[in-house]
Amino acid sequence: MRAIVFEGSGGPEVVKLRDVPRPVPGGNALLVRVHATALNRADLLQRAGVYHVPEGQSAIPGVEVAGTVEAWGEDVKGFTRGQRVFGVVEGGGYAEYCLLDADMALLIPEALGFVEAAAAAESCLTANETLFELGGLKPGHTVLVHAGASGIGTTMVQMVKHIGATALCTVGTPRKVEALERLGADVAIDYRRQDFVAEVMARTRGEGVDLVMDFVGGAYLSRNLSVLKHEGCLVLVGLLDGMAAELDLLRVVQRRLQLKGSSLRLRPMVEKRQVNARFRQRWMEVLARGGLPPVIHGSWPLEAVVEAHAEMEANRNIGKIVLTVTP
Repeated sequence: MRAIVFEGSGGPEVVKLRDVPRPVPGGNALLVRVHATALNRADLLQRAGVYHVPEGQSAIPGVEVAGTVEAWGEDVKGFTRGQRVFGVVEGGGYAEYCLLDADMALLIPEALGFVEAAAAAESCLTANETLFELGGLKPGHTVLVHAGASGIGTTMVQMVKHIGATALCTVGTPRKVEALERLGADVAIDYRRQDFVAEVMARTRGEGVDLVMDFVGGAYLSRNLSVLKHEGCLVLVGLLDGMAAELDLLRVVQRRLQLKGSSLRLRPMVEKRQVNARFRQRWMEVLARGGLPPVIHGSWPLEAVVEAHAEMEANRNIGKIVLTVTP
């Protein structure tokens, strides 16, 4: 089969389209003929040599796929050849075929195509898990979502609004401000032109927010804590600004703040299956009837992955960037 591989670490020059052995399903695995996969920031970090693939997982990039079932392992029951499925995988998505754990597989609703399903896979699971299971989001809460125009950010904003909570978000351009306001965000803050701390406190009449969803880390830590209400919660979903920061422990203790972190890929499969089941129970019916439409910036063929990476590296995307795969 054809697949994208990184030959070394670096820029576009290490990205190669190669013929590699097709994976063989065993145990609880499905062999999926990939029709679409989607980009994640971790793919770029992996290419640069910053992110190391967890032991035992595929070195081929891509952690979410949508496609059709081709074959399965001896422990799999209930699937048939040709079924349309999507889900989060342990690497290997940038390829014509990929292994998908059967308990991670979700049937693609009739209303969604392969591109939309690929865009929904990882962002929906991560958004649900971090907002509700870690963040304790409830109707009436106020949430600040950083990187609001990202694939996960656009999903989070929709989930927040769907349950009757208030969504504030930060973005990097006026164009993204307009896009997030159209999506339903109550407040979209251009962090390049505005101080998000001052804006959040002004928009909340000095009260702050119940929950902060942060993809930045690093220098944002102190500022994030400063906009939390008493007993508020900060969930770290990414660390784009680095993995070290000073922490004012007195502020945490006095205000009884919560600080949590999450990484779906680093969790054992038994926990990933639980995450998948929670998403299925809470959101699949909503997704099927069009109540949680994936926001898609654009799609590129697998052969144009370098151009797709460049689009994400330039931070131009609003929503997910998808790769389509043809035989």
